[in-house]
Amino acid sequence: MRVIMEIREIKSTEKDVVKKVADIHIDTFKGFFLTFMGRGFLNHMYRSYCNHNGSGLLVAFDGENPVGFLAYSENMSGLYKHMIKTRLVQFAWYSFGAFLRKPRIFMRLVRAFLKPSESKRKEEYVELSSLGVSPNTKRSGVGTALVDALKAKVDFDKFEYITLETDATNNDAANRFYLKNGFKRVREYETREHRRMFEYRFCFSVKASMDKVMH
Repeated sequence: MRVIMEIREIKSTEKDVVKKVADIHIDTFKGFFLTFMGRGFLNHMYRSYCNHNGSGLLVAFDGENPVGFLAYSENMSGLYKHMIKTRLVQFAWYSFGAFLRKPRIFMRLVRAFLKPSESKRKEEYVELSSLGVSPNTKRSGVGTALVDALKAKVDFDKFEYITLETDATNNDAANRFYLKNGFKRVREYETREHRRMFEYRFCFSVKASMDKVMH
């Protein structure tokens, strides 16, 4: 059953919507690093996506109720610099709380903020940073609709591809989802925390686009 919905890019002033996005993130990514950082950290992070020029937060609504979100950026390094410049105190506060709960997390935090500058490439691309769907509406087409909305927004004359990274282990549903939605697996690697990861890319194809219209 597909959910009847509207998808739109939200503003940071829509604080209640951003809070709901943080809730959906927590429900979607149980046990993950950013979830451990807490609801307050996530709230400021997703508001930063809304504020940064070149980044954005797409939200799917069933009526007035947010049921899914997609965060993206065409300049991850610039986004992280923006976060530090505009919300350093807030991120430091929530990071300190996470450090007190688990001191070993300190180096993970440092690497998380260094990662965007380490992953710079010669070509221009858009990164799909996070995609979450409310557990109550999974398998209803919300995720695919959000991905399609991002594809429609990206200027493929300027950007070569959309990229994303996701876990390779115990993550079959997500990996099937991205393959089904036209992403190609381009590499596998292991993080310093020994997480096996896949990188996927979506490259716009005029032929594929015409086939989709015709069918």
